[in-house]
Amino acid sequence: MALTNNNSAAIGFEQQIWSAADILRGNMDAAEYKHVVLGLIFLKYISDKFDERYHELQADDDDVEDRDAYAEVNVFFVPPVARWCVIAEAAHKEEIGAVIDGGMFVQSSDFVKSHSGNIGNLSIYGQDANPTTRKMALMNLAIRGIDSDLGGYNADTFHEDLHPALKADFILANPPFNLSDWNDGSLNDDPRWKYGLPPSGNANFAWLQHMIHHLSPNGKIGMVLANGSLSSQSGGEGNIRRKIVEYDLVEGIIAMPTQLFYTTQIPVSLWFISRNKNQKGKTLFIDARKMGTMVNRRLREMTAGDIEKIAATFAEFNNGTLNDVKGFCAVVAMDEIARQDFILTPGRYVGIEEREDDGEPFEEKMTRLTGELSAMFRRSRELEGEIRKRLGAIGYEI
Repeated sequence: MALTNNNSAAIGFEQQIWSAADILRGNMDAAEYKHVVLGLIFLKYISDKFDERYHELQADDDDVEDRDAYAEVNVFFVPPVARWCVIAEAAHKEEIGAVIDGGMFVQSSDFVKSHSGNIGNLSIYGQDANPTTRKMALMNLAIRGIDSDLGGYNADTFHEDLHPALKADFILANPPFNLSDWNDGSLNDDPRWKYGLPPSGNANFAWLQHMIHHLSPNGKIGMVLANGSLSSQSGGEGNIRRKIVEYDLVEGIIAMPTQLFYTTQIPVSLWFISRNKNQKGKTLFIDARKMGTMVNRRLREMTAGDIEKIAATFAEFNNGTLNDVKGFCAVVAMDEIARQDFILTPGRYVGIEEREDDGEPFEEKMTRLTGELSAMFRRSRELEGEIRKRLGAIGYEI
C-alpha cells in the first residue's frame, strides 16, 4: 500500500532496472527476473553503506577490516569477495555468475541470521508461504538493520505455524484477500478459532483470529482486510465478527480509498484490534474513502498529511477528547454496534458530511436551479433534433 509521497511509482531508476531485465530476457523466465535484479539492488545498497564506513575508518587510521567497527554503527561487514568493486570488475567475465552467487544470496542470508539487532529491543517475527516474498522481506529488514525471525523456511501460516508460542506486542498484517480453500478439514479443531470456525471458502476471519491468537495481553493489531469482512454474514462470519466485538477487541475501523494497490482494485479497510483498549466498550470509525492523492491513472497514495490526520484522530480517541465529525469519524458504543447487527462499515456510523450553507435563500436558489435545468432541457431537445437530422441524411431514420 502506498503511504508516502516517495513510493515506487517514481523510484528514479526504473529505466536501468528495465534495461537489466532486457539483458536477462531469453536467458530465464520473466518471473525470475526479480530474483536477480532485487538481489543486486540489495547487494549494491549494503556495499554502498560498507564503502561509506570503510572510508570513515580509513580517514581515522582505524582498522578497515575490523568487523566490530561496522557492527557498532549497524553496518553489514561485506567480505572482500562480495564487495561491489569485485563484482563490477567481473561483470564481463564468464565467471560473473559464480561471483554474484558465495557474495549475494549466501552472505545476505548469513547477515540476516547473524545480525545482532542494534535497534533497541525491537524484534520482528513472521513467515510467508511464498519463498520470493520471504526473501524480499529478509532483504528489506536487513537493509534497515532490524533483528528478525521469519522462520527457517517458507511455510503456510495455517498448516505450519512457525511461531506457535509467540505472543506479540504489535502485529501488522496484509494477508491475501478472500482466500478460498484454505482449510481441507484438518484445521477444524484448531485452538486459534476461539470465536468460531471460519468458512473454508474465505480465510478473512481465519487470518484475523490467527493474529489475535498470537497477541500479548496488551498487544495491538493493525490489519488490512477486504471490505466484505465488515458486513458478511455467510459461513458464520457474522457470528465470528459479533464475538470479536463482544470481547471488546475492536479498537477502530478505517474505510480506505480505492486504488491503493498495484495488484488489485478491491476496496479495503483497516482493522485495529487491541486486547487492552483505552476506551473500553467503544470503537472508533473513520471514513477515509475520500482521502489520498492519485499519483498516476491507476495508483493512489495516502499523503503524510492524511496519515497525520488519521493518527491524530486515533490519539484523541484514546485520550477521550475526540468529537465526532460528520462524514469522517465517530466514536460508537458497543450497544449501538449491536443495534446495527454488528456490521462494522464506517459509513453506517459517521453519517454524511455536512455542507456549509452558501447563504443563498432557498427560494432564490430553487428559481436559479430550475431555470438552469430548463435551459438544459431545451438544449437537449435541440441536440436530439440535430442527431435525428444527421442520421436521416445518411439513411437512418429514428
